[in-house]
Amino acid sequence: MTRAALAAGGEHQDAGACGSDDGAGDDGRDAVTLQLNWYPYGEHAAFYYGVEEGIFEDHGISLSIEAGQGSARVVQAVGQRDFDFGWADTPALLANVDQGVDVRSVGVFLQSTPSAVQFFSETGITEPEDLKGRTIAVSAGDAVTLTFPLYLDAVGLSEDDVVQQNLDSAGKNAAMMVGRVDGLIGFAHDQGPKLADESGKEVSYLRYTDAGLNFFSNGLLAHSSTIADDPDLVERMVAATSEAFQAAQDAPEDAVAAMAGKDPQMPGENVLLQQWQETIPLLTTENTEGQAPGTTDEDDWRSTIEVLAEAGLINEAKPTDAYFDGSFTPEGR
Repeated sequence: MTRAALAAGGEHQDAGACGSDDGAGDDGRDAVTLQLNWYPYGEHAAFYYGVEEGIFEDHGISLSIEAGQGSARVVQAVGQRDFDFGWADTPALLANVDQGVDVRSVGVFLQSTPSAVQFFSETGITEPEDLKGRTIAVSAGDAVTLTFPLYLDAVGLSEDDVVQQNLDSAGKNAAMMVGRVDGLIGFAHDQGPKLADESGKEVSYLRYTDAGLNFFSNGLLAHSSTIADDPDLVERMVAATSEAFQAAQDAPEDAVAAMAGKDPQMPGENVLLQQWQETIPLLTTENTEGQAPGTTDEDDWRSTIEVLAEAGLINEAKPTDAYFDGSFTPEGR
């Protein structure tokens, strides 16, 4: 259960409506639909702030944002032309492209993986060695789980050292809350702040990146026909998203406030702010530090593709342009 599971939708660190009518709205701007990887959480603040501040409008876009239910489903929805753009995890994108879904990444914004082992600090886990004999909740088929063996190997452990309990996303959180598992693996910038808020306990992390294991996470994708037929729209969407992410970094409280009332399943504003603040360090790597959000480096792309091939999420380490169209990279700041 590797490539097929991820391509079929076995991923969330993560319902959307169908896309809006094609063409321009009454104001002359292009009506554009974007499906998120999940119900809105702090990572998505930049999109709502970009709408509120008129950034997308300045680029001739009237943006409609819809919730999603996992990155794999987003990739497939864009592949079916249900949405103009998607916001999805790069591993799910690559797996689905390999399965024949006709989409491409047009810009990765979370360039350091948020993947981490998460646990309450009171468990006494402080270093990877402390995971020996512990029970960790996982979700079979998602990218964090499929790369977990690579993490364990990087820290000198084997899969036999850890008891893995397979649960869905909600089940992982619940099991950790009641102490049925010692921790879980998931996205530290998403689940961690929610678990801390709900439990009143401190949450600690063993991040994949601390072990030298990194791969791209969430970014924008579009159908290949959209890229071919309307490159101007794609360029404007990428540019607006880059500006929105920069603006949200500069004013994090205002960015999170722009999410108020947008979805009943969102966490509280204090959690959203923590989630967004945890997102900001993920927006660059050493190779892209100081560049506009969404600017990627070829070495980082190659590393991502090779890691995911080693983990079995994709068949082979294909050339970058099999997955990514770099024509729309935002200009430097």
